[in-house]
Amino acid sequence: MPELPEVETTRRGIEAHLLHECIKEIIVRNGRLRWPVPPNLSSLATNQTILSIRRRAKYLLLELKNGTIIIHLGMSGSLRILTEAFPAEKHDHIDLVLQNGIRLRYRDPRRFGAWLWAEGNPLLHPHLATLGPEPLHQEFNADYLSSRIVNKRTAIKQLIMDNHIVVGVGNIYASESLFRAKINPSTAGCELTRPQISVLCEHIKATLTEAIAAGGSTLRDYVDSDGKEGYFMINSYVYGRTGKPCRLCGTPILSIRQGQRATFYCPSCQD
Repeated sequence: MPELPEVETTRRGIEAHLLHECIKEIIVRNGRLRWPVPPNLSSLATNQTILSIRRRAKYLLLELKNGTIIIHLGMSGSLRILTEAFPAEKHDHIDLVLQNGIRLRYRDPRRFGAWLWAEGNPLLHPHLATLGPEPLHQEFNADYLSSRIVNKRTAIKQLIMDNHIVVGVGNIYASESLFRAKINPSTAGCELTRPQISVLCEHIKATLTEAIAAGGSTLRDYVDSDGKEGYFMINSYVYGRTGKPCRLCGTPILSIRQGQRATFYCPSCQD
């Protein structure tokens, strides 16, 4: 599943081609995504200029004068910039076509993504209104995280993956951040000390920043807007490395299941 670094990489990749350009039409070949694509999406967006391209959590916001197109990549979605009208393939469900002929093509084999429309402030849309702070913003800090987990018996890995607490810390980056902070992923949130929470916040920010710089992680169907793979996974400390020696101490990496997701950790470094 594309996580925050992959979505931010995609945002940066498409921004150079779409920003301040005028939309000619939106071609919807299959509107049966996670939520139905509004049937009048093309008429709402036609002849509208793209004023900004923002990211909120794992949602992309294409802001127009009269509203905002909200895009979510789901589990297998990707966006590609095309310089001409190449024939659409089976899973190419939507094309956003600009007046200059460039098009943004949305591909989604599992159809678990979304193209939605919001009028007014898009951050008040039901899918965005209850989200927690961005992990790379100043408001996500030790004071904030302490206040949210002080009474929580839930494992810390599941807490930092809760989008109501903080957005965008997906499975890969949660495991990596906890390793760097030397915190066992099964530790209850209420058991963490203030110094541990402070270090964890720092490493969440550093891990995500490094992943964005590396273009995200290489996962099944994820490619950026140029069709290139991300390279963060090459440098992972624990994720996907079950049984392999820890890069720091040599102890074999272990994996457990938490919330139906695989968690990877070093039993020595994260004791």
